[in-house]
Amino acid sequence: MSQSSSHPHLSATDEAGTVTLFLCGDVMTGRGIDQILSHPSAPNLHEHYVRDASIYVKLAEDVSGAISTPVEASYLWGEALQELDRVSPDVRIINLETSITTSEDYWREKGIHYRMHPANVTSLKVMHPDVVVLANNHVLDYGYDSLAETLATLRQAGIETAGAGCNLDEAQRPATIRVRRTNVILVFGLGTEDSGVLPTWSALEHRPGVNLLDSLSERAVLALGGRMRAAKRPGDLVVASIHWGSNWGYEVPTAHTRFAHRLIDLGVDLVYGHSSHHPRPIEVYDGKLILYGCGDFINDYEGIRGYEKFRDELRLMYFTQLDALTGSLVQLRMVPMKSVRLQLTRTAREDAEWLSRTLTKASLRFGTRTTLLGDDSLLLEWK
Repeated sequence: MSQSSSHPHLSATDEAGTVTLFLCGDVMTGRGIDQILSHPSAPNLHEHYVRDASIYVKLAEDVSGAISTPVEASYLWGEALQELDRVSPDVRIINLETSITTSEDYWREKGIHYRMHPANVTSLKVMHPDVVVLANNHVLDYGYDSLAETLATLRQAGIETAGAGCNLDEAQRPATIRVRRTNVILVFGLGTEDSGVLPTWSALEHRPGVNLLDSLSERAVLALGGRMRAAKRPGDLVVASIHWGSNWGYEVPTAHTRFAHRLIDLGVDLVYGHSSHHPRPIEVYDGKLILYGCGDFINDYEGIRGYEKFRDELRLMYFTQLDALTGSLVQLRMVPMKSVRLQLTRTAREDAEWLSRTLTKASLRFGTRTTLLGDDSLLLEWK
């Protein structure tokens, strides 16, 4: 199937029988981001080179100009909020790569730690997420007790979670979001060691932690597929949110491709991958969407040097429209954003063109390409 660009602005209610999901890259609200919010944590860090989180704010200011702090809760999302309001997706899913805690008990085996003060949870609530995925390599940066505080804070804010819990059963349990009367979206959160999740973070029967995959083997995918099929009912759509892979580069490991394909073979409708700091290739397999890496969406990397060729200041909003009966991809429209003074703004056209070229080149072997539309958004085409 080849998706045309004749309907570039379909919304959740434009066509009967479709469901629209908003997805994005990692949301990292710790460190410098937490420092500009209304209730910053103590700025002390335990990194090899940086000991004060406010340094990350200064790096961004050196590049883009002064940030007047504290900022409003909506500040981080900037113009992305307008696009969310305009499209009005049925479901909003994000991967939160930050512990929400006041704990000082940092994980000493790790070199980088992210935490956001619980009072700053309003900065998440303002974009109305339906599901926050927590199966990643920063959610336990401040210990097991910090995970309990993170879960409780999100629960009190009325936000569903997936991928971490007070025990293995809770960590493996999907978040469930009802869409109209006809559909339920099941979101399973999963993490892998190759993204930096520590083996000791794996949830056990009587230990809190994340839903960690011990491998990407056939045995592992069959076990996961069995749990997903047991949870899925007629009319349900399954999203597998996976934190996997390295931070930089466009190569997709063969093991990731094989695992994603097998998940779809076993009933998953969308594979939502993240961990990379920039967007990675996109595939449509058997009619189902695979996002191998959505890049970052909110972080404090502005002004950090060393990886300029990946243009990690550019971010994408993924508006994914699925057939409500089959889960097959109907349309994927991506809206480019840019981090300026730690706030999301719409990009210039030349930045959107760069993203379109780069994603197309990276995705060639998967048979997909992107077309740049008149409003500077990107439309996925596939065969």
